[in-house]
Amino acid sequence: MLEYTDYLKIFIALLAVVDPLVAMPVIVSMTARDDASELKVIARTVVLTVTTVLLIALYAGQEVLVFFGISINSFRVGGGILLMLMSFSMLQGKISETVRNKEEAKEEDKQNAVVPLSIPLLAGPGAISTVILYAQKGNGVNHYLMISADIFAVAVILWCVLRATPWLTQRLSQTGINVVIRLMGLILLALAVEFIAGGLKGLFPALA
Repeated sequence: MLEYTDYLKIFIALLAVVDPLVAMPVIVSMTARDDASELKVIARTVVLTVTTVLLIALYAGQEVLVFFGISINSFRVGGGILLMLMSFSMLQGKISETVRNKEEAKEEDKQNAVVPLSIPLLAGPGAISTVILYAQKGNGVNHYLMISADIFAVAVILWCVLRATPWLTQRLSQTGINVVIRLMGLILLALAVEFIAGGLKGLFPALA
């Protein structure tokens, strides 16, 4: 089990990767009539889907890597590069096409609370990679329970943001949202560098 400060770091990293604010424009387009009951259903579906995907990544991710013969260090480098690409787009106030491309954006409607809103916009490759990589930093039941707690905490914040989307969009300008997204992008960039550096040291011990 890691130090409690490390689990706080994991929580912040997951929050930065999931980034609930990026879902706000999509939610607005999906609930154009400001239907509170409809928003409640969408928020519940999204939160349950995101939580389920991340928990599966936490408890089964290692087995998937073993099945495909992928070393954790190789995955660190690959996941770090993916997060770096996402962070570059976030630093520009944009959504990376590794998360949602133009074709997926055109298909958004009320039936797409799972795809593409939950997957891959929120619980996409970046979030899944982050969970798997942090899961490998420790072992034991307590370690996995603490990361599970981080996932549930992110899910609670996500639910609050989704339910408060109509209120937030009335009070936050696009500039304000972009500022937060850029800050999250900066955190994500630092996280990506850490993953890549750790992976390279594992692949090439001489670098250590």
